[in-house]
Amino acid sequence: MKTRFIFHILLMTAVVFLASCVKEGPAGVAGADGKDGVDGVDGSDGTVTCLACHSGTTILAAQFEYASSVHKAGVNVAYAGGRASCAECHSSEGFIEYQTNGSVDSDISMPSAINCETCHVLHTTFTYTDFMLRADDPVALKINGNALDLGDASNLCVNCHQARTAEPNTAAPGETFRITSTHYGPHHGPQANILAGIGFAEIAGPLDYPTQGTSKHLEQASCTVCHMGDYTAKQGGHTWSPSLASCNACHETASFDYGGVQFDTEEKLIVLRDLLIDKGVVAGDDVDGYHPVTGTYTMVLAQAYYNWVGIEEDRSLGVHNPQYVNALLTNTIEAVKAVK
Repeated sequence: MKTRFIFHILLMTAVVFLASCVKEGPAGVAGADGKDGVDGVDGSDGTVTCLACHSGTTILAAQFEYASSVHKAGVNVAYAGGRASCAECHSSEGFIEYQTNGSVDSDISMPSAINCETCHVLHTTFTYTDFMLRADDPVALKINGNALDLGDASNLCVNCHQARTAEPNTAAPGETFRITSTHYGPHHGPQANILAGIGFAEIAGPLDYPTQGTSKHLEQASCTVCHMGDYTAKQGGHTWSPSLASCNACHETASFDYGGVQFDTEEKLIVLRDLLIDKGVVAGDDVDGYHPVTGTYTMVLAQAYYNWVGIEEDRSLGVHNPQYVNALLTNTIEAVKAVK
């Protein structure tokens, strides 16, 4: 009896439930369809932004090119990348911290060479801005605080490829200057200063210095145009090696020594170096390298050393700014010859 009662209860519940789910009008006639809802907005393909980088023709190409870059090799990361005073340019961690906070507050215990994330802001918004450059604003130069704007992506390079120390007569004006370290100089990458014609010791002499910012390469090219053109012959792209193909967009040349600029610059650098050796300012040889001799010198000799080592460290042998480099070397050589 109890079982039959429970069965009836369940049966009645099912009937009520089914009746409530059927939308019918009077006498079993179905009601009119409701109004269609508004179509939703189609979403973007979830893989589109990822594929901007993560496609076989993009990220792999960049990785293969970058594998041959000096930056990938991490030159001096072990020596300088962990030191708070050097890390902003010599390690990925230091560069990111400096760009984020404006300083590197402490030594880095395990520094690494720069990589994709050093220069690009990755995997934060998962939109097309996700691989934007970490820094592309004009850069305040270390030697004077003035902003240098080489344009967008090239400004990223300026952060590190600039002089860190002002030329002697700017740093400590006077008749003499004391070189206190065998590492003295503008530092190892003053390319932006050479390109813009800013910050070297413009000693008076037979040649006039071009007006700052009038370099043909500054007006018509940039770091990225010359160093990141289409990847060909193991140049350009993410190798960051200068591209001869890019040079030929403006010049017809079979080598970087266009018009003999590199040959002439190298000859003048040797002449100036030997003069400085004779004056006791420089010591060393071709095997172990050259360095300044610590001591106090007349201002012109200190400036001459700064110009010599800075142009050497630029590594373009005058290509970055031929007129400026030629004027610096010609006038400096004449000034050193006049020192008694």
